Amino acid sequence: MVPVSIGTQTLGSVLRPASYCGVTGFKASFGVLPMEGVLPFSHSLDTLGFFTASPADMLLLWEALGQPIGKREDVALGVVEPLPDVDAPMASAFRDTVARLRKRGLAIKPVAITPMLIPLAEAASLVMFYEGARFHEQRYKEYGDRLLDLADLVRSGLKIPDQRYREALSLIAQSKQRIAELYQSTPVILAPAATGPAPLGLNSTGDARMNSPWTALGTPAISVPMHVAEGLPVGIQLTAALGQDARVLQMAAQLAPVIGSPS
Repeated sequence: MVPVSIGTQTLGSVLRPASYCGVTGFKASFGVLPMEGVLPFSHSLDTLGFFTASPADMLLLWEALGQPIGKREDVALGVVEPLPDVDAPMASAFRDTVARLRKRGLAIKPVAITPMLIPLAEAASLVMFYEGARFHEQRYKEYGDRLLDLADLVRSGLKIPDQRYREALSLIAQSKQRIAELYQSTPVILAPAATGPAPLGLNSTGDARMNSPWTALGTPAISVPMHVAEGLPVGIQLTAALGQDARVLQMAAQLAPVIGSPS
């Protein structure tokens, strides 16, 4: 309906809906794009992002914003291993996509980081609740239960001890060092962009644990629609090292024809 739209991601609010809707979603590296005018939620996580129809469009948008777009590269791709706990349609599409990429001769290496991503997702949620509750505490005092879900978040977040918050930040910092090392051998790492297709109904916006680790790490990440023979859309997520936005955008544009192809 529109060529470009803007979003913000604190856990997974760009990449996950892009996966659900069969469009391209891009979360820039943390701190690269200004957040002026955006109502803060979690100052350690809030990141600007965009939606476009395709990775090629996203690359054009990135250039139009005055950002460097780099150049086409042939780099080794990492694949998260073991495959995280995702729904059957996502698992099937993800495995099929990786198999097609291998068939095209791309260098793909397993990267055993799933055990690291699980606690990272938990740490990101804790940080979001802790920081969000404290930023919106005054608003909660003024409006109370009229804030609905935000009121619940503030009440829960204010109960989190400072020590647990510091421990979560420490875990995130240690994980940033680990992922930086992994990106040296596999400059782009592939992961599911959501746990599965969009959930039924309007009671939930879905599960963000496929995205929140990368948000916590601050890395650029892009969701690209995968080929699905039948059923709802699902996307594959490409990530790269902090500041390597151009690399992940170029690789997404390069791989999109294979990722979206049935064979």
